[in-house]
Order: sequence, then structure tokens, then C-alpha cells
Amino acid sequence: MKKDLLNIKVFLEESYLKYNNRSFIENDPISIPHQFTKKEDIEIAAFLAATIAWGNRKSIINNATKLMTWMDNTPHAFILDHSKKELKPFEKFVHRTFNGKDCLFFLQSLKNIYINHNGLEAAFENKINTTDHNLKYNIVSFRNLFLDTTHLSRSEKHISNPLQKSSAKRLCMFLRWMVREDKKGVDFGLWKNIKAKDLCLPLDVHTGNVSRTLGLLKRTQNDWLAVEEITSVLRQLDPKDPVKYDFALFGIGVNKDL
Repeated sequence: MKKDLLNIKVFLEESYLKYNNRSFIENDPISIPHQFTKKEDIEIAAFLAATIAWGNRKSIINNATKLMTWMDNTPHAFILDHSKKELKPFEKFVHRTFNGKDCLFFLQSLKNIYINHNGLEAAFENKINTTDHNLKYNIVSFRNLFLDTTHLSRSEKHISNPLQKSSAKRLCMFLRWMVREDKKGVDFGLWKNIKAKDLCLPLDVHTGNVSRTLGLLKRTQNDWLAVEEITSVLRQLDPKDPVKYDFALFGIGVNKDL
């Protein structure tokens, strides 16, 4: 490893330890799934919270909390067995461009996944390319299955497609939550069909800008090619758990620690 990269690793390791702790949870959307203990409740709450995780974090948490309340704080049971009457509140849900029609579709697609496809973890199995461990194929497999339920074309934009160069930030973040296990009490480590070494960085404005400032990312667009570029660099720093540096890059960016 080059000396300058080694120096950056030391800095990122310090920042990772600083931000990857339970104090991180309170003001982050991951606080929503942390309200639950049952695996299926955690992953459904996490998926819906991650889906609307853009914009003001307080607004994200408030709206995700609203969804959980409407699901009687039993998301798995609600997904499996809700009445038409119980869906009425969701018709008026709005978070930025994610509206009630999108929300109803997501609930119905989740129901299809849990009843007919063994749940969200199984839905993220790579059914496209069994030799390449690029997370892109897991996301595309999931997207194909998720969109199998009848929906309006407008709803498709809320399930990112790396094949169209989307950074798929929210899905990468959701997968980080489900897969990583480092006993710090933030990520859950519930899923075993994807390895931490194969995760990709949830690339957003903060992580992208900090990565470029540190010289870890050259690409100027926050797209899937940039995700692959920065993740390959982070794998040099920690081949087994590259995405742990998400805490460092995000924390540095939000708190202006550079």
C-alpha cells in the first residue's frame, strides 16, 4: 500500500471508530429498524426507511415513523395480513416525490416477496450472474422481482437500477444495515447470503465529496461507475469490510471534519 494511502487509512480508521457507535443511531434513519427485534420487522422497517432516505434526516425519520405507526408497529404481520381499510392512511403518504400510490405498491410488492419468495433476504440473491460477486447483480435481481407486482411506471424510479448507472445509494445503505456485523450496535448483520466484503459504498454528496477531497475518487459523477471506483479503493484499505468506511466518509462530510 502506498504511503499516502496508508496515511488516509489511519485517518479513516480513526473516523470510523469515532462515528460507528450507538450515538450515530439517534439522528439517522437506521433508528427506525432499531425499534424492532424480530428479523422480518427489522428488515421491512429498514427497507421502507431506506427507501425514503433522501432530504432532511428529521423529515425522513418522522415520515418513516408515521409508516410504522400505520402498520401498528408490527410491519411483518401488517404486510402479510392487512385489510383494504387499513391501507387507507397510506394513500395520502408523501415524502418528496414518493407518494401514496408508490407507497401502496411497495406494500403490495413486499407482501408478494414475503408470501411467494421467502422474504427480502432471499429476494436479494444474485440470480443473474453467479460467478461475479459485484453487488450490482444482486440489486438488479431484486429490482426485477420487486417490479413483478402490478405498478405504475412512475414507481420504478424509487427502485434504483445500477444498469442505468444509478448509484443505488439507498439500496446499498439498506444492504449495509442488513449485512455488516461488527458488534458496534449500529448495523444489524442479519443476512448471510451477501458477504461484507462484497458490499458497495452508499455514495451520496457527503461520501462523494470527502472521497474526492482525499483523492480516493476521481470520477466527478455520483453514479454506479463512481461507486465501483471508490469501493475498489476502500477494499485496498480493508478487503473484508470496505464499507465500514461509510461511517467515516459520511461523518467527516456532515460534521466538516476535513
